[in-house]
Amino acid sequence: MKTKIMGILNITEDSFFEGSRTDIFGAKNRIEKMIGDGADMIDIGALSSRPGSKMISDEEELRRIRSVLNIVKKNRFYEKVQFSLDSYSPLTIDYALNCGFKIINDITGLSNDNVCMVAKKHKATVCIMHMKGTPKDMQADPFYEDVIKEVDEFFTQRVEKAKSFGIEDIILDVGIGFGKNLKHNIALIKNHSYFSHFGYPLLIGASRKSMIDSISPSAIKDRLSGTLAIHIEAVRNKASIVRCHDVKEHVQAIRVFEALQ
Repeated sequence: MKTKIMGILNITEDSFFEGSRTDIFGAKNRIEKMIGDGADMIDIGALSSRPGSKMISDEEELRRIRSVLNIVKKNRFYEKVQFSLDSYSPLTIDYALNCGFKIINDITGLSNDNVCMVAKKHKATVCIMHMKGTPKDMQADPFYEDVIKEVDEFFTQRVEKAKSFGIEDIILDVGIGFGKNLKHNIALIKNHSYFSHFGYPLLIGASRKSMIDSISPSAIKDRLSGTLAIHIEAVRNKASIVRCHDVKEHVQAIRVFEALQ
């Protein structure tokens, strides 16, 4: 099965990678470029989840992103690729799903019952991500007795929760960098195929993250090579969706990798 490429578009001024940021005036062009570069999915968000970031209100999040959601609907971009909303706000999620979005990318892993109810109402796909703590404190010396076991137990619980609400279409994301240190991240990538026992697509998202800097010191803008190395290893280990900032480069690298297999 062909690996799907999910491009990242951030409608925020404080996302950790400047190259992923845009405003309502540039969003249309960025979406069209990602589609032209071969994206299968586009994940749009208006709330930064970088380490140390702060929460904003549901109303502020929707205010930031509403115009871009309307652009997707008006131009019927959802007929060309699948759109995902990077959010855990029921208010924003409901608005996006009414604009043609099909996927909820929830970094809290369906912690809010209201998100589950909105997903069920729209028959949306949910991406359940594992995160230890919150973006504000998640990198404050995270500890696990066994990171593989703990993430697996979390997925088991949240998959059961999703099913209890009647949600059937699920994606799992181990949450690279979300409450994990370098050792934890490497263990999750090397053992990524283990989580395929759930029978759901596995998403990997390590694009330009700090684990690359920990291995090979580099500025965020200089981490494309490290990103490709991690993502190709994850695809080797059963990842079927790659969430990335650099769509064109990922399409080429992963198609070549798949051909070599």
